[in-house]
Amino acid sequence: MKNLFRKLRANWYNYESLIVVKIDKRALHDNYRMIKKTVGDKLKVTPVLKSNAYGHGLVEVAKIMSKEEPEFLVVDTYYEAMVIRNEGVDNKIFIIGFSHINNVLENRLNNVSFVITDLSWLEMLAKNLSHPANFHLKIDTGMNRQGIEMEDLQKAIDLIKSNKNIVLEGVCSHLACADEADQNFTKRQIKKWNSVVEKIKGEFSDLKYGHLGASSSVFYNKKIEANVMRLGLDLYGINADEKINLDLQPVMQVETIITSIREVKKGERIGYSGSFEVNRNIKVATIPFGYFEGMDRRLSNKGYVKINGVFCPIVGRVSMNISSIDISEVEEVKVGDKVVVISANRNDKNSIENIAKICETIPYEIMVHVERMLRREVK
Repeated sequence: MKNLFRKLRANWYNYESLIVVKIDKRALHDNYRMIKKTVGDKLKVTPVLKSNAYGHGLVEVAKIMSKEEPEFLVVDTYYEAMVIRNEGVDNKIFIIGFSHINNVLENRLNNVSFVITDLSWLEMLAKNLSHPANFHLKIDTGMNRQGIEMEDLQKAIDLIKSNKNIVLEGVCSHLACADEADQNFTKRQIKKWNSVVEKIKGEFSDLKYGHLGASSSVFYNKKIEANVMRLGLDLYGINADEKINLDLQPVMQVETIITSIREVKKGERIGYSGSFEVNRNIKVATIPFGYFEGMDRRLSNKGYVKINGVFCPIVGRVSMNISSIDISEVEEVKVGDKVVVISANRNDKNSIENIAKICETIPYEIMVHVERMLRREVK
């Protein structure tokens, strides 16, 4: 019945989209397999699909990665787990973010694991959990953001043992500085982590998973006592750590069309607050892509899109749903022509990495701000 509904829904939403987020299925597979080969047999590589698969599309990426049969898929929330389960993805799911206690106590999803990040939350769980459920215990190894603190570790272990329905299948933590040149803090975290894993294995002989490293940890994996690696940024083709030179392929390209063209004369201004003053007669196009859709407002008068192979500057302030583009250097341009807003070629001025540099931010922020309601096309 669910499959029939999905087919009907696809027909209901058959319309001409002004914007398309193109997802390269082969690039996803290739990036995943490259990391698996790089880390070797020691580590099971688990794809991280949180935050709408880093903006790429939660359902689309989950369906692609399920074919790789990973040990589990990593999401952030119970809602994300429900979404991909309802879309027919039946792989094991690990919810790495905080879950409301009621969602755990009343869970009806099969093959789902939760994370324990807080002692008071664990106390409620130990008192109230009446059916078996799987958990990973998160340890604070120095990031001071989330997880059981070292001095509370034994109390957490005792609480887990107090309720036979708390099935501890894993232990996890997170590195704060693995992508930085200075390795001292990361080495201290790894040392603390390794001692914790040894202690927990002594308490729970059937512990199944241990995972500290994410994409930026590849450089350190041989030093980490673990059997799982969480693959996030690298999966989507962005190198998380320049200490490791990987031939990753960007997965996302965002395209739209020109919706209008006009001549703007020297001395006139463009956009809100007239932030761009024209110093020569130019030809300006508009595209239906603004900061709601994922065009960072910091690209105003700084960024580029690509039209017919030409990099065209964004002129004026990026609006909520519209951006203006100087197309003076593009020959034979017309309304309806394709515009590449985010390029899958990392060397392009409008690649995710180069957009992040212009905006003085990180690639993560650029990716996750690509609006989730935009149409995703897998090719």
